[in-house]
Amino acid sequence: MISPELLRRYEYFSGLDANQIATLAQLADKKAFEEGDYIFHEGEDVDEFYLVIDGAVGIVIEVPDHDIEQPVSGQLTGEMKTKDIAISTIGAGMIFGWPGIIPPHEANATAKALTLCNVIAINAHGLQKSFKHDNDLAYKMTLKAAQVIRDRLRDLQIESLAFLTS
Repeated sequence: MISPELLRRYEYFSGLDANQIATLAQLADKKAFEEGDYIFHEGEDVDEFYLVIDGAVGIVIEVPDHDIEQPVSGQLTGEMKTKDIAISTIGAGMIFGWPGIIPPHEANATAKALTLCNVIAINAHGLQKSFKHDNDLAYKMTLKAAQVIRDRLRDLQIESLAFLTS
């Protein structure tokens, strides 16, 4: 559990009433990740919803490493050497792990600490149970997550266009 005052500091939780903030605080803990730590991997169930307090988290995808020689047999057996490419960087005050609150609750990418970082981790299963009792909380949290997803998709499209035209 964390202090409700900690959550009130962040824009993402604006618009929630005192009871809703208290509910989230009861479901939340502070966690620290070292640079290079994986927070969750693509395809895994996401058990927590996160807000970065400080540091940076990368949303990464695994791609074949073209900087090293790859044997042809690796292509056939699926044993190619890979590397992580950050498609998005999440900084202080930003959220990630939205699959924790949006079904099917499966990560569509990997989250990796790019620096030493501290986060607020909210138990997603507890949050989903809270949504059943507080539809207003469910609506507000889902709406805010949808806005974040929309903005990240827009940013990814812009970055893709810039890459393709350069």
